[in-house]
Amino acid sequence: MIDFYTVIIRKSAKYWVALCLENGLVGQGNTPEQSIDKLKQAIESFSEVYEAELNIYLNPLAINELHEFLTLEDAEASDTYELRKVYA
Repeated sequence: MIDFYTVIIRKSAKYWVALCLENGLVGQGNTPEQSIDKLKQAIESFSEVYEAELNIYLNPLAINELHEFLTLEDAEASDTYELRKVYA
């Protein structure tokens, strides 16, 4: 597994969502930091399964999925995004 991940954080109507570009995993929380913490938990869980199972593969997020994440229409959502380097 890699040492750090590229994460885009987006405000939704009632929560924040953190999306990992290297594997498509997400985390959500009431603050950006909570969403990143949930994402780190998801990455740790995935890493354990990835190392233990032979039929699990690692795949970066497809560009059309990234586009969908960035353009979701939500009347209350902000168009502000953050790009972060996250160590997990």
